[in-house]
Amino acid sequence: MRLTFLGTGTSCGVPVIGCRCEVCQSADPHDKRTRCSALIETDDTRLLIDCGPDFRQQILPQPFRKIDAILITHAHYDHMGGMDDIRPYCQFGEMNVYADPKACESMLEMLPYCFAEHRYPGVPAIGLHEILPHQKLSFGDLEVVPIEVMHGKLPILGYRIGDLAYITDMKTINESEMDYLQDVKVLVVNALRYDKPHHSHQLVDEAVAFAQRIGSERTFIIHSCHDIGLHEEVNKKLPAGIELAYDGQVINI
Repeated sequence: MRLTFLGTGTSCGVPVIGCRCEVCQSADPHDKRTRCSALIETDDTRLLIDCGPDFRQQILPQPFRKIDAILITHAHYDHMGGMDDIRPYCQFGEMNVYADPKACESMLEMLPYCFAEHRYPGVPAIGLHEILPHQKLSFGDLEVVPIEVMHGKLPILGYRIGDLAYITDMKTINESEMDYLQDVKVLVVNALRYDKPHHSHQLVDEAVAFAQRIGSERTFIIHSCHDIGLHEEVNKKLPAGIELAYDGQVINI
């Protein structure tokens, strides 16, 4: 299984419009962060996690072949604002999208023309499926288990896929969910920045503590804003086995 980080940034992306900080002005491509999304692939199966407003830009460098399903983590625009851009992939058939009830409701409101009785020719053909935490899903040779994490007071979904766990926008997690993270070898988890606590996102120290509790062999930090610092410098400070992911990074699992 292969994971490609299509995007690793927060809702504002990096650089942030109008910001002149050293991260936003950095010439290092590792410091350019589009909104969070990931591609999970085997030889037979291809899954997209989240489809934010940068999806078109993110997917253009990737080989054009069928996407078997889209897994949505939650209803916020930076995680599903690119859904209209899946139109070219609908030539392979209806695109199946899996999301919790709140995200499904938001998608119906955001893309009403995709679900109208009489649809305009050319709009994305979307098969929308409500899912709940712990509901086992199968796509080709991949099995997926959604897990619940808390984005502040909002319950959202992370995904366990084999030895991989992908979690974004988490602030806390209920103890009962930890059973679904046993024996995770590769953990992807969010960390906004180092200082200034946030009401709905982890900081770096919280993400590191979470990774050490999970005991994953490798941990990749995503959903980071410009306040986290320069990519090269952050990676020098992180413990062994934990690193800041970057857009376009590919890892084998």
